[in-house]
Parts: sequence; structure tokens; C-alpha cells
Amino acid sequence: QVQLVESGGGLVQPGGSLRLSCAASGSIFSIFAMGWYRQAPGKERELVARISSGGSTNYLDSVKGRFTISRDNAKKTVYLQMNSLNPEDTAVYYCNQEKRYSFEMSFWGKGTLVTVSS
Repeated sequence: QVQLVESGGGLVQPGGSLRLSCAASGSIFSIFAMGWYRQAPGKERELVARISSGGSTNYLDSVKGRFTISRDNAKKTVYLQMNSLNPEDTAVYYCNQEKRYSFEMSFWGKGTLVTVSS
């Protein structure tokens, strides 16, 4: 069974940085694209950043230049480096392992809370 465990969230002041980690187990991690999503109170979950199995990346417009997604296949871990944080980045951040084919499942972590506040 695939398990994704996020860590690294917390309280940070505006302008600060955090690095989120998502450790995966139970799958051949390297062959799957991975994503970081977030959900703020009262809002829908949105894709923040995605990294393909080959290392190509995509970002939500509002985080471009501030956030960086990366992966370490040997450690089965995906990271999200978040810089220049602002209060609008406050949300629960979720890690996602994408499915490659329709018959596969997509997996989610339980999330880690990021609060940006002075």
C-alpha cells in the first residue's frame, strides 16, 4: 500500500521560508509524477507544483519564482522549497502521487499545515 507522509509545515513570518518534504513508501517512486497541492480555508484544493518522473516541473502562477519542487528518487522523497512566503500561502499542503493510467490509483498524504502570519 502506498503511503505518503508530509512534514515541514509550521508557522512562519511573512517573507520567511519553509521546506516541505513528502516521504513515499510502497511504490516504485521514480516512475510517478508527484505534486504538491494546497487547500486554504473555504477554498478548493489547487495544484501548487508538479514534477514529472523525468524531472520536468510546473508551477501555479502565484508561486513561480518563489517555490521550487524537487525530488530525490533514492530517498523516495519530494520536496517543496517555499521562499518569500506571504499570508495568502497559508493552507494545508498535500503531497500527491499521480496515476499514470486510468486503472491506477492516485494517492494522497494527510497534509501539513503552513501558516504565514506575523
